[in-house]
Amino acid sequence: MDKQTVSFLPITQNDPFSLVPLPQLSGDQQKYLLKGLQGAANTERAYRADLNHYTTWCQQQGVDALPATSAVLGEYVSALGPKRKWATIARRLSAVRKWHELLDLPSPVDDRWLKATLKGIQREHGTHAEQAPAFGANQLKGILRKLVTDSKGVPRFGPLRDKVVLLLGFTGAFRRSELVALNVEQLHFGEDGVVITYYGSKTNQIGQREEKALFYSPDTQICPVRTLQKWVALLERTNGPLLVRIRKGNELTEERLTDQSIGAIVKKHVGDRFSAHSMRASFVTTAKLNGADDSEIMQQTKHKTSAMIRRYTRLDSIKQHNAAKKLGW
Repeated sequence: MDKQTVSFLPITQNDPFSLVPLPQLSGDQQKYLLKGLQGAANTERAYRADLNHYTTWCQQQGVDALPATSAVLGEYVSALGPKRKWATIARRLSAVRKWHELLDLPSPVDDRWLKATLKGIQREHGTHAEQAPAFGANQLKGILRKLVTDSKGVPRFGPLRDKVVLLLGFTGAFRRSELVALNVEQLHFGEDGVVITYYGSKTNQIGQREEKALFYSPDTQICPVRTLQKWVALLERTNGPLLVRIRKGNELTEERLTDQSIGAIVKKHVGDRFSAHSMRASFVTTAKLNGADDSEIMQQTKHKTSAMIRRYTRLDSIKQHNAAKKLGW
């Protein structure tokens, strides 16, 4: 199999039927089948890159990439072992498994000898994944208070939009892909705050209705609801993209921000070591430190299990969240 074939894999949106033996399908069925084969956009891109890497390696070794054998995959992951994070190795194997499933081929990923090889890599190199660090609530409050959102009565669109991004990302525990997809019409303001409805996310790929709620803060400088109301009023429209690009000269556009823009905004205001994911991790950590239980946190983050909440909690200090303080000693 040559490398060019990978650009037409069924897990991408480019000609998803070219490698899958299918009967002649109607236009509607092709449309629905394509939807069924699609996953989250970021996952699809990662799988495509992973399969390109795998097939290139196979070419270099002079072995067949498809169908994969446990021996070939064992050599492949052994070559990756000292160079790649465990999460990368696991994802690349997931991509190979997905590829075989879509082509109705037996997958060698579950072979017991391959599993033993993977266990050896884990023991030799570890499985620790670098995680986006969390920032503290007081740190964020200080940053928000310093953002100058108007000058002599004239709104400064850039700082105000960035403030909205930071407040939404933190108090709403949004993923960056969810933030950039938000539209004005998804905001429903009420006496208690604002409810944001959206359809579809990384963990909700069939488009079920989901909601997040943001509440008023007595401190107007850091209030997510009032800041959002001010921003929406300046947009002067009732639909379309919520978070948009701003041209030089303080000019609003209707061009939606990108995933990368969200990360750049976080780095600009919070620091280079932080990422868009830090806002979500900071929400979980702050809520935990303030006594929220997992079910309350999951109501906002939309995580499916408490295990994911534990993974997202960043408690860097052994003193922060420790039952030893509650012994009554």
